[in-house]
Amino acid sequence: MTVDLIKQFEDVPENYPAAPSGLSIRAAALDANMIWARIEAYTAWRFTDREVIWTLIGDGGDQFNPRLTPVVSHMAEQWLNENWRPLTLLDGPLGIILPSDGTYKIVAQVGGGDVPAAVSEAFRRLAEYLGGARNSTNEPGASSVRTSIGDDLDFEVERNPNWVARAMQQSGAGDLLRPYRRV
Repeated sequence: MTVDLIKQFEDVPENYPAAPSGLSIRAAALDANMIWARIEAYTAWRFTDREVIWTLIGDGGDQFNPRLTPVVSHMAEQWLNENWRPLTLLDGPLGIILPSDGTYKIVAQVGGGDVPAAVSEAFRRLAEYLGGARNSTNEPGASSVRTSIGDDLDFEVERNPNWVARAMQQSGAGDLLRPYRRV
């Protein structure tokens, strides 16, 4: 008794939440939508509403637990006789109950609500990390920092090529987002 998720399509939201206040100038200059998109790609939670379409195959009595949350509303169709037929799916203790064997399409509105404090702090940490350091002795992702003083003041930072890819973990944002990873 398993439900096979064949396809998931998720709309891009029209607007993400506002960036939290108190960001440095460098962090505030970053595109807030880019940071929200990274946070939402890392988590199962959506903080702004959007449409999600799941196409799945399951047996009668199976329960589909959506991979994204919060699911605000949903409509369903079942593929019968080469046509999509609307039907009402009931909620069960483990997810949405499929009434019979077949292929289903569930169109849901997902996301919304207030952004939790931990997620706002994760945004701040990620933005500050990506925006760069507040001083020259602490450059994010730096494998070495060299400063010269003399006739020619020189400043050089050598970064690991993966520093942006590891930003979620290196900034500490990933630790704060752990409760939002799975539904």
